[in-house]
Amino acid sequence: MVEPSLPLNGVGVLVTRPQGQAQRFMERIVALGGKAWWLPGLEIAPPADMTGFLQVVNDLQGFDWLVFVSPTAVERAWPAIAKRGGLPPGVRVAAVGAGSRRELARRGVHDVLTPEDNADSESLIALLDLYTLAGRRIALFRGEGGRTLLADTLGARGAQVLHAVCYRRVLPNADAAPVLCAWQAGRIQAVTVFSRDSLNGLLAQLTPEGKRLLSRTPLFVPHPRIAEHARALGIAQTIITPAGEDGVLKALTKHFAHVHA
Repeated sequence: MVEPSLPLNGVGVLVTRPQGQAQRFMERIVALGGKAWWLPGLEIAPPADMTGFLQVVNDLQGFDWLVFVSPTAVERAWPAIAKRGGLPPGVRVAAVGAGSRRELARRGVHDVLTPEDNADSESLIALLDLYTLAGRRIALFRGEGGRTLLADTLGARGAQVLHAVCYRRVLPNADAAPVLCAWQAGRIQAVTVFSRDSLNGLLAQLTPEGKRLLSRTPLFVPHPRIAEHARALGIAQTIITPAGEDGVLKALTKHFAHVHA
């Protein structure tokens, strides 16, 4: 039985993160008294071509910096890195957000340059500006597609950037019917989305009625770019949260504390 004192008591929250990232987030929602529903907006698959990634991993000692753009990049890259003996001594490590830093810490990597507030390329670039980049070799662990700002900016400042593409995002083969039934019955009061790709994938799976429900349900997103994208798609009830899982959970508890007050 859920304790009435828990901050998300009785609140149904739709989680759209891919498998592997969703479970821990859903457990945290339940621990706060909420009911977690899952409909992934995307799935993570191996890249179509692993050649560039494996070339980078086999030459880690030749890099000055290793940059991980997401927790998924850490998860997908690490088995190959561990297989070749882990990180070489002297290489510096940076990550775009706290989630990536936590994944690295779980693998024994603790000295990681990471923005404290915003989990985005702009914030990491500002930190890297404190270091000499000209002539440095930087390996960028990332997925297929996505923004090129980080690589473009580092390259413009004289660094040699090599892309280590270790995953790609694909549309999941999920059954949306149970979630839509719960939503129509009023059991989902919030939706969480961590990327524009996840939002696009979610919309691709929804019926017209599901899209109507989405437009009427508060959407919690951890970055202004995702909010802008959502509003451009006609989703007006968009709430920008602090970065990462912690930020989304903080915003959820604050919002529903106000609603229940």
